[in-house]
Amino acid sequence: MSNSLKIRTGLVLGCLILALVSLGPTLFGSNLPDWWRKAFDPIHLGLDLQGGMHLVLGVDADKAVESRLDTIVDQSEDLLREKDVIFKRIDRSSGERIIVTVYDEESGVQADAIMAENFPNLEAMTLTAEGAYIQKNYRLSDNEIETVREYAVRQALETLRNRVDQFGVSEPTLQRQEGNRILIQLPGVKDPQRAIDLLGKTARLEFKMVMEDANPQDAIEGNLPAGGQLLYERRVDPRSGAVSESPLVVEDKTILTGDLLSNAQVRIDTRFNDPYVAIDFNSVGAKRFDQITGANVGKRMAIVLDDTVYSAPVIRERISGGSAQVSGSFTEQEATDLAIVLRAGSLPAPVNILENRTVGPSLGQDSIDQGMRSVLIGFVLVVIAMLIYYKFSGLVANTVLMLNLVFIMAMLSIFGATLTLPGIAGIVLTVGMAVDANVLIFERAHSGGAASGKDTPCSSGSRFRKSEADDYRC
Repeated sequence: MSNSLKIRTGLVLGCLILALVSLGPTLFGSNLPDWWRKAFDPIHLGLDLQGGMHLVLGVDADKAVESRLDTIVDQSEDLLREKDVIFKRIDRSSGERIIVTVYDEESGVQADAIMAENFPNLEAMTLTAEGAYIQKNYRLSDNEIETVREYAVRQALETLRNRVDQFGVSEPTLQRQEGNRILIQLPGVKDPQRAIDLLGKTARLEFKMVMEDANPQDAIEGNLPAGGQLLYERRVDPRSGAVSESPLVVEDKTILTGDLLSNAQVRIDTRFNDPYVAIDFNSVGAKRFDQITGANVGKRMAIVLDDTVYSAPVIRERISGGSAQVSGSFTEQEATDLAIVLRAGSLPAPVNILENRTVGPSLGQDSIDQGMRSVLIGFVLVVIAMLIYYKFSGLVANTVLMLNLVFIMAMLSIFGATLTLPGIAGIVLTVGMAVDANVLIFERAHSGGAASGKDTPCSSGSRFRKSEADDYRC
């Protein structure tokens, strides 16, 4: 055996061994050692084979614009105070507008200068009078509005991708579609409702101070104090598990948001054996949290998630280090999901489920069975035809064909690709193309130089002639 043939034979055997080892978790599953299963993943099945969820979500980009305006309102209020500009209030109005109410024209000019310097995307509008006050109107430019909407959809896509990755779904599909739509496919999801809750939660974490002197009952009747907001505190009975809500009046202004979080983990309270979510702020958030707790010792601070108060503890002392906890009689699953969405970040705008389809695993199993049956039937028929017509050459071709299929499946496992119904059809087509190539080679070999014993040139320079035994020799 020549050195070249030895090298090629060794290369084929090495590839075959690697292919069989990589296919071990797919063929034998949990019967293999842990190190083997960790080294190679089983072949992932697509949504059409193992079942799962098909969702189309719509991003409410207009809410992102409103959130952007709210941020500008908070920032401009601080800027005006720093510059000692006398004003009555700042409000967000319809039509992507901000209204600054001042007492005189001089304050209005100062407000214009500050807004133009710090918010160049705001366009100054008409000056209107409200009794003894003057209202300065500003509006987001059309380009800025379009930018905010576009960014909201892109950020929502990335946030949803982070949540899906931490949810533990293999080979998910997340794609942006026309407009503000996002397509999500989750193969193998066993709990569709949990996935919907996890993906649809806005997860806007806010810290607000409680207005202790406000009466919640008066707020329910509509007598809400200026600068106040009526929310409901979520409480869970540890014995019965019943969830109740209690009214609570908090300041409308958000003093800290979850955008400054760096991490969120589920931990267990050793006193009551209840899970809670421990959160850590980044450097900016830690400094801000230290300032807030230092300035409000003895007061209650509400921890608000998506307009629901989960806890409102009393600040006993200044909290340094940038760590806090969110508790609220969670189940372990609820605490885990909350930690996931907090780590992944809050959605910049609410998302609505526009389409929800679930593919059952039984339908996927039927597809697998039919696909494998079609591959086996086609493969067996091809093998028999090749053996009958080409004899030993057909046996060689069939061996190569089997190796081809093994290598294809091994590649799916090694690279973590997903096998779908179109993939099975592609494998069947590959079998046909491989046989077609062999047929062309064999038929050319049988017909080459066969006409009336005509000579055919050989590589050695001699002649290739058909003998009486119907074989070809130089």
